[in-house]
Amino acid sequence: MKSNGIKHPEIGFLEWFHVGEYDRVEATLDQLRNLSINQLRTGMSWADLYSDEGKKWYKWLIPRLAKEAELLPCFLYTPPSLGILPKTSSPPRNPKDYADFLDTMVTQYGQYFEWVELWNEPNNKSEYDYTLDWQWNTFTTMIGMGAYWMKHLKKKTLLGGMSPVDPNWLQLMYDREVMKYIDAIGVHHFPHVFDDKWYGWEQLLDQVRNVVDTNGGNQKIWITETGYSTWKNDERKQLEMFMESTKAHVERVYWYGLNDLNKIYPTVDGFHTDEREYAFGMVKTDGTEKLLYRLLCEKSPRELESDKWMSVPYIKHDTTDSVLVVGGAGFIGTNMVKALAEAGEKVTILDNLSRPGVEKNLRWLKANYPDQLNIEVADIRNEFCVEAAVAKASFVYHFAAQVAVTTSCNLPVMDFDVNARGTLNVLEAIRMSSHQPPLLFTSTNKVYGGLEDLQLVIKNNRYEPEEPLIRDSGISELRPLDFHSPYGCSKGIADSYILDYVRTYGLKAVVFRMSCIYGPHQFGTEDQGWIAHFLLKALQGQPINIYGDGKQVRDVLFVEDLIKAMLMVREQMDHLNGKAFNMGGGPANTISLLQLIDHIQELHGEKIEVNFDQWRPGDQRYYVSDTTRFQTETGWKPRVTAWEGVEKLYHWLVKYNDQPKKVALT
Repeated sequence: MKSNGIKHPEIGFLEWFHVGEYDRVEATLDQLRNLSINQLRTGMSWADLYSDEGKKWYKWLIPRLAKEAELLPCFLYTPPSLGILPKTSSPPRNPKDYADFLDTMVTQYGQYFEWVELWNEPNNKSEYDYTLDWQWNTFTTMIGMGAYWMKHLKKKTLLGGMSPVDPNWLQLMYDREVMKYIDAIGVHHFPHVFDDKWYGWEQLLDQVRNVVDTNGGNQKIWITETGYSTWKNDERKQLEMFMESTKAHVERVYWYGLNDLNKIYPTVDGFHTDEREYAFGMVKTDGTEKLLYRLLCEKSPRELESDKWMSVPYIKHDTTDSVLVVGGAGFIGTNMVKALAEAGEKVTILDNLSRPGVEKNLRWLKANYPDQLNIEVADIRNEFCVEAAVAKASFVYHFAAQVAVTTSCNLPVMDFDVNARGTLNVLEAIRMSSHQPPLLFTSTNKVYGGLEDLQLVIKNNRYEPEEPLIRDSGISELRPLDFHSPYGCSKGIADSYILDYVRTYGLKAVVFRMSCIYGPHQFGTEDQGWIAHFLLKALQGQPINIYGDGKQVRDVLFVEDLIKAMLMVREQMDHLNGKAFNMGGGPANTISLLQLIDHIQELHGEKIEVNFDQWRPGDQRYYVSDTTRFQTETGWKPRVTAWEGVEKLYHWLVKYNDQPKKVALT
């Protein structure tokens, strides 16, 4: 076989557009800029060109894409009126019509691209119905005529990707003398998605190289379509498969794709006939960036090698006596892992890295405690990964969750799957294990609902309860549960399940119903982690949005004080077992949103622009934890005052934002 001498392929992306998706095109170009990648493969539909809007669409689309990307157009899909059967995958009745279509497109738009891809997956019945052309006679005629004319017009030609790779089919193309007009061969393959047995890219590509070499060909070989579907919430595997594709010995790799397929659209094979087809993107349809996208925004494909450990289990010690931290790369998880590691403990982190910023926390933990950690990038919804981690744990801290009320309102099924079903996976793993390790679970004050019955007054520009006992002590565990919002329901279900598993199955577990926790390693958003979010907005010079009037009050607890309470639970599990505790800063550490903004302006020395909007569902005007029960049983109490903690977090964020983007914070 000939050696191509290629060390690293050029990486591009595949994104196909429907007629009229002007906004999505602009969003895609923004994503390519974020990734610093300019290779784009996309479809040019012969059938769409014949539609009412088709000509106008392509007149705008092709120049727009080519202005910012090196374009690889794939010309395919027969107009139903010209096909043997009235469908886009049908061979045309007259093979020359395809060559005429190419001539029209290249004559009008050829200045915008160097390469022409001839059809797509011609040995895939869904893309080209070869049962209507069972010896590919029409296909070879139309592709041969088209390729010949493209060479005449000085365009380079790519034979549409084989799917699956089929050396016999490729040999037929040589036998029919199509290949003498072809400059490159495209292959498609989706390891571990549609093909369970996978022996690596070189084994697959060698099948193509053998045919090329046997026929004395000199065509380039490209991977024109590969990817990994995260339909089972496995973003780690997507990273692994992407990194593997970047090491293939080819000149180009086109990754499929940038965005998940919107569930309102059918796939080539039909409407939701295969759910894998809807999750190949690096960005979800709601705009959530997956792990691979976030990493590529920071690093080039070649530089991802430094994060290879995220794509495979990172095992540094025997896990039989390890403390398991589920959600260990999150804000609270990172601080817990830090405390355990500094105490000499062995720790196992299980986290799916779905929340933006947590990959930075994980890098920091690995850089500082490399020999004390085991790291499993996995989703709590994967019961098998959870079972394996719990089986070797001495204690379980369960922090993994969907944490935003607004997200729960937009995606209630996902919220339930993560918070309720995910927690049930943890409980079942503990119940079925041989040693049943104790558990601490972080619930939320949202299990008490909106607290609409509280009689409130406005005092000093903030809400205060009229009832002296509540004003002096806060909300106690005697408060009836009243799940409000999908988030409150899912966390409340998890909370209740844990307490019942103690009663029914004899497990050891404690629940913390959390108020507002804040501190280092928190990357707050508008939906969750509001103290860090406000500070970050101030540091970035951006306005802050407040939902409501800003007078709403919360008790706040610095994360170091929370970690001390959590460590006490582990030490005193026998007498705390089966109880739920309200956990927060208590009445001595309360703050309103407006007070926080005033304090940040003093710290930062700059005026902050504030925008007000409508109240959000389930948003409590007042919530302060009564922590008396936990203090009485353990002797714990908060040490860091609200203003001291805000200043500590402010200075940590200043230091963090001064760090080079690609260096772990020390």
